[in-house]
Amino acid sequence: MKFLRDKVDLLKPHFSEGGKLSFLHSTFDAIETFLFVPNHTTKGGAHIKDGIDLKRTMFFVVIALIPALLFGMWNLGYQFHRATGAEATLLENFWHGLLQTLPLIIVSYGVGLAIEMAFAQFKGHPVNEGFLVSGLLIPMVMPVDVPLWMVGVATAFAVVIGKEVFGGTGMNLLNPALTARMFLYIGYTPEMSGEKCWVPLGDQAAVEGYSGATTLGNIASASADGSGWSDSLFSWGTGAMDSIYGTIPGSVAETSVIAILIGAVFLIATGIGSWRIMLSTILGGLAMGAILNLVGGNAWYDMPAWYHLIIGGFMFGAVFMATDPVSAAQTTRGKWIYGFFIGVITVLIRVYNPGYPEGIMMAILLMNVFAPLIDYYVVQSNIKMRLKRVKA
Repeated sequence: MKFLRDKVDLLKPHFSEGGKLSFLHSTFDAIETFLFVPNHTTKGGAHIKDGIDLKRTMFFVVIALIPALLFGMWNLGYQFHRATGAEATLLENFWHGLLQTLPLIIVSYGVGLAIEMAFAQFKGHPVNEGFLVSGLLIPMVMPVDVPLWMVGVATAFAVVIGKEVFGGTGMNLLNPALTARMFLYIGYTPEMSGEKCWVPLGDQAAVEGYSGATTLGNIASASADGSGWSDSLFSWGTGAMDSIYGTIPGSVAETSVIAILIGAVFLIATGIGSWRIMLSTILGGLAMGAILNLVGGNAWYDMPAWYHLIIGGFMFGAVFMATDPVSAAQTTRGKWIYGFFIGVITVLIRVYNPGYPEGIMMAILLMNVFAPLIDYYVVQSNIKMRLKRVKA
């Protein structure tokens, strides 16, 4: 590490003010701060003295995502070999999934960081570390077989339209990763929701009876036909425990509830993720699901309410997307309201929008828009209560 530090220090004068490459200062600074802790401190008065900074915050979130990502890589290989009827070891499953996922990650980071650095150079400010998380989240919420050029276009859209037009990291109204996914879903719906996009078969022939449809798709189809709820609607004949473990078709890293909860514990323990938003999102989904259970009538209505938590991307969205510290509600009471409505709206979209059985993505983006309004009324409510106390 000392050798690398010496080399960076040797190059630094060329990128500093007055150097031949000073116009690339922001890019060099981004690379240096990624490799090492900055060797400067705050010169002005600091209101908060803490060891945490934006880079460390983003790094903690990346660590929290690792369990879901690693399991997702293994699951991709497992689903592939299961579909083709081939036997495979744990390492073979993981290797297959790694080869499928790595190009998505490379394209996401490559396109996103290039745009971030270009904007930083143009504006003359340091490159923000916010894309460290978004660059990983974007491929994690994609179908594994999505074309790479689509990932690149969606990433560019998310960075430019979702972030930079609002002022960059910390100013974005919508979650960038979900903005990328929504862009692809609206513009390229077949590639994002088709049955075969969840398991890349390539030239391999599928085993007899194979279906790439997810559990959400099966339930939506059964509800449209007027059929009732049955455990047989779980994809590939799996069950509730398979959904909890994550051995089901789905986006790259959204299937394993256990892996996601490991990340949730880490985020809560480090103080990065809001447990209030996570819990209230779950409570909102359970409450709406329970109300529909009382109505009954088709597969969606009759499905046990808690099943909403273990199918699709509900838990992944509740833990990693809804808790985005920029686009989520900021006040304590606002977080409870914000999360609860995400859970409620997710279930409503799943049940009443047959064209899009997932729900969590649209619910989070919708509440991202209303989060500032929620905080505003919470603050105004607090002001009114305090004024009443003063007058009393």
